[in-house]
Amino acid sequence: QVQLVESGGGLVQAGGSLRLSCAASGSTFSINAMGWYRQAPGKQRELVAGISSAGSTNYADSVKGRFTISRNNAKNTVYLQMNSLKPEDTAVYYCNAGDFFGGRYYSSDYWGQGTQVIVSS
Repeated sequence: QVQLVESGGGLVQAGGSLRLSCAASGSTFSINAMGWYRQAPGKQRELVAGISSAGSTNYADSVKGRFTISRNNAKNTVYLQMNSLKPEDTAVYYCNAGDFFGGRYYSSDYWGQGTQVIVSS
């Protein structure tokens, strides 16, 4: 089993920045890739960014150039640096431990509890 705990959400004005963190514990040796998803009210959960153990990444088109995913394998932690935030980035952000192949991230059943991000206009 893998446990994921997110932190770093909050309220920020449009144009501002936030950094999310996700710490993994438990059977971390089984983790290949990690990713961030988000879910806005009334919308489906969507992939924001994913990163492999080797550092390959993929991003949703809506966040390319603004968000950066990174990881510290020694600390079993993944980060999401979010810059130039927009009101449409408002959502609950979830961490996931999954797989990465063919240049894409694929989710698993391991999810964090989520952290709220609110971007005011």
